[in-house]
Amino acid sequence: MSVAKKLASQTAVYGVSSIVGRVLTYLLVPIYTAAFSAAEYGVVTGLYAYVSFLNVVFTYGMETTFFRFANRPGTDRKELYDRVLSLLLISTALLTVLLMLLARPLLGLLEIPPGHERYAVWVALILGLDALTAIPFARLRLENKARKFAGIKLAGIVANVVLNLFFIVFCPAVMSGKWLPSLQPLVTHLYDPSVGVGYVFLSNLFASGLTLLLLGRELLDFRFRLNLSFLKPLLAYAYPLMLMGLAGMVNETLDRILLPKWLPDNFYPGQSSLTAVGIYGACYKLSIFMSLVIQAFRYAAEPFFFAQSTEKNSPATFAMILKWFTLCCAVIFVGISLNVEDFGRLFLRRPEYLQGLVVVPILLLANLFLGVYYNLSVWFKLTDKTYYGTYIGAGGAVLTIALNFVLIPLLGYLGSAIATLACYFMMAILCWRLGERHFPVPYPALRLGLWLLFASGLVALGWWLQPQNWWVRHAWHAGLTLLFLAALWLVEQPRRAMAGK
Repeated sequence: MSVAKKLASQTAVYGVSSIVGRVLTYLLVPIYTAAFSAAEYGVVTGLYAYVSFLNVVFTYGMETTFFRFANRPGTDRKELYDRVLSLLLISTALLTVLLMLLARPLLGLLEIPPGHERYAVWVALILGLDALTAIPFARLRLENKARKFAGIKLAGIVANVVLNLFFIVFCPAVMSGKWLPSLQPLVTHLYDPSVGVGYVFLSNLFASGLTLLLLGRELLDFRFRLNLSFLKPLLAYAYPLMLMGLAGMVNETLDRILLPKWLPDNFYPGQSSLTAVGIYGACYKLSIFMSLVIQAFRYAAEPFFFAQSTEKNSPATFAMILKWFTLCCAVIFVGISLNVEDFGRLFLRRPEYLQGLVVVPILLLANLFLGVYYNLSVWFKLTDKTYYGTYIGAGGAVLTIALNFVLIPLLGYLGSAIATLACYFMMAILCWRLGERHFPVPYPALRLGLWLLFASGLVALGWWLQPQNWWVRHAWHAGLTLLFLAALWLVEQPRRAMAGK
């Protein structure tokens, strides 16, 4: 268990920046949903869907590649760092300029009217700055500098939150005379009401610039070196990861891009397609609690898995880690799904957003399977068969597009949520089956499957039987949550010494 404790401790440190930072960012959701209509928030949701997708293009698998080659015997890590960052510097500059030139077509895909091209330009700059921080952050992870990593990440997030509060809450309150009217002359020079939701992107842009500055020591240590023959094996390893990442982003974000295109007119009476995107995007945020655990785990697990790959008992270690990861995520799934009414009313400040809460349990379970897939994917990264990840991700992307095409006209954004769940479930199952052939690990698949079935059954029961009385309903949901926790304790506690079984 000492190995698992080491991973858990690193996950906890990374989780400080991930969880605390995400919680701070998540506290902006009530601000956004109070300040912006669902249609306005749809612009934010749509453009950030592109950000998630294009982040993969800007870094093209180089983070994982850096970890893999840095752990090979005889590798000069400083030279590797310089070569990879040099390549990323050139590609980032080219991609940022290209994206700026394509601002209008990009907005057209989201059916955003002309006059908002500056939003796309700011998004391009955000992508460029974030790409330049990727390898310095990867270096901190490789060197086990988790605290510095967490501190810089958290500083950038705090800056983003503070700027959002300043531009979206403080400045409008001053300009309206609600707060400190004596500051109106000063605020007039800093704040332009016509920018509107654009301040969400501007705040992010300033925060990304601050993050780059805080990585100054890692960047000043960098020396530009570009040798294509040196980079050739890196690119050969990386490009399947990029394709896999692109497929993953298709699965994760394409629904918010396709929704305004494939949603029939007046599907939701009196609401535009951008309004539907805004509602779906806001409710998608409620699955963040699952994403927090997954992201913190990934930061610690990737270098950990590579370091453990040469250990004799590594398969048993990987099996044990998957088991406890899945059970922890199952607790989150049950707890949030059965109490989503309270979370929704707390974070979604306008009633128009609450109609989308039905997608939350589906998306939570989908993200759980995504986390399982990340665990299982260790086999093709350790065996240098990353092309399998490309095949699995491409299969998921095809399924995502096909199901969205079929289900959006029938079910609206509920269809998008179901497509997401089906995609991640298929990817996890496929990765597990292929891994059994190429890198056998004694995963307790049947046992975990039964636990997830039990969790899903409790959630379905809680949603199916909804007492009208508020107190009775909440007691019922709390009882189901406690039932799951008690069952876990009774069954798994006696098996702690056999956690990998």
